[in-house]
Amino acid sequence: MSLKKSSEINSVKGNEGTTIKQYFHPKDTKNEINYSLAQFTLESGKKSKLHKIKSSEIYYILQGIGDLEINKEQFHLKKDDSMYVPPNSEQFIKNTGTVDLVFLCIVEPAWKIEDENILE
Repeated sequence: MSLKKSSEINSVKGNEGTTIKQYFHPKDTKNEINYSLAQFTLESGKKSKLHKIKSSEIYYILQGIGDLEINKEQFHLKKDDSMYVPPNSEQFIKNTGTVDLVFLCIVEPAWKIEDENILE
């Protein structure tokens, strides 16, 4: 078993423009998992860079509102919404609200830097 406390996890700046707290990843957990789970924060009025990764993703909105663009199709998301992003999809998310946009992202197979391509 692995217990992770959000208050004890350091945030890092993501390559795509977000702030990230990595909760679970195969490289740093005793569990035999094949996915990664991270919390992302995006400030009001900001957007992540256009990017794609080789893995599939699921976004789950914890706070705020935003527009997620996947392969040029836009989806408006708000608290408690979730969205599947297919592998190799061109994507970005924009915070369209007045508070931080906070969301979880499950990546399967687990995120690796070499699998991410920043397109802008």
